Amino acid sequence: MSNLSARTGRDRQRYDNNFRLVSGCIPYRLMKDEEDSSVDFENRLQVLMVSSPNRHDLVFPKGGWEDDETVLEAASREAMEEAGVKGILREDPLGVWEFRSKSSSVEAECCLGGGCKGYMFALEVKEELETWPEQENRERRWLNVKEALELCRYEWMQSALEEFLRVMAEDGRPGGTQEDPLAISSISNRGDRQIDPRYCFVNCS
Repeated sequence: MSNLSARTGRDRQRYDNNFRLVSGCIPYRLMKDEEDSSVDFENRLQVLMVSSPNRHDLVFPKGGWEDDETVLEAASREAMEEAGVKGILREDPLGVWEFRSKSSSVEAECCLGGGCKGYMFALEVKEELETWPEQENRERRWLNVKEALELCRYEWMQSALEEFLRVMAEDGRPGGTQEDPLAISSISNRGDRQIDPRYCFVNCS
């Protein structure tokens, strides 16, 4: 078992106009194909999804953004807690999606109106932990992009994955770190803080 535990409860949960604020990421890696260098970027790109507790559907790591952390810290923490991975978090958000969960239990958590507002980021995986806080309730699975798009249960996650692919294609490489100061300053309020090294492979601030 992991010596770290997942956060529980909603005492520190952030809300915005009755929307529960959520932060998550799309963990990814670029597979090396030494035998065939002609394989294109998209076919070498893999993303990591995790199973939902008590269900068979696959999702990207995400969870509540709490009031003692930045949105970037929340995304890194959720990746470690749910998927057991650490890496380099791209500071540019892929986007912000408003959604209503189809699961009644999660919908109740989302807040009074059942709505969530999710900030999603890209995380280049550098370390996979052998044990992690939610491993008893979640299985992780590496997929190519086509498989991930087919298995995404939620439209907003499909949209986030499509935006991820667009950003990665524009970069031409994983781990891009071009930052949009306006986008970040409006949601993170990072100051001089660094992301907790328990959740991130390197300093991501």
